[in-house]
Amino acid sequence: MKITTKGRYGLTIALELARAYGKNPVSLRSIATSKNLSEHYLEQLVAPLRNAGIIKSIRGAHGGYILNGPPREITAGDVIRTLEGPIVLVESLEDEEAAQRELWIMMRDAIRRILDHTTLADLIQHDPDDQSSGYMFYI
Repeated sequence: MKITTKGRYGLTIALELARAYGKNPVSLRSIATSKNLSEHYLEQLVAPLRNAGIIKSIRGAHGGYILNGPPREITAGDVIRTLEGPIVLVESLEDEEAAQRELWIMMRDAIRRILDHTTLADLIQHDPDDQSSGYMFYI
C-alpha cells in the first residue's frame, strides 16, 4: 500500500483544521498558501472528507472549513480510509502461501492499529512547528 498525495494532503487539511478547532473556520486558500500546495487540488479532497462527516463547510464572508468533531475523536485512519480506500498491503491473500499470508496480515493489522489509535490531537501535540509548546530562552 502506498499513501498517495490524496491521503497525505487530506491529512494536512485535517491537521490544519485540528489546530484551529474551536476558533474560526479555515479557508483552503490559507492552507494552500501556508503549505505551498495547490488550492484546486485541496478543493477536490474536501468533498469526500465532508461527505464522510469528518469536516464541514461554513459559508459566508468569514467561512471556510472546520472539523466536524473534536480532534481527539478523529483518527488518521478515518482520513486515510476516506481518501485512499481500505488499507490493503497485498491483494488476494488467500492465494499466498501460509507463511507469507501470516506476515502480510500482521503488517496490515499493525498499520491499521497505528492509524486507528492515532488521533489528530495526538499528531498536533507533537508538532515541531507549534511554537507554543517550545522553550523560550532569553540572553
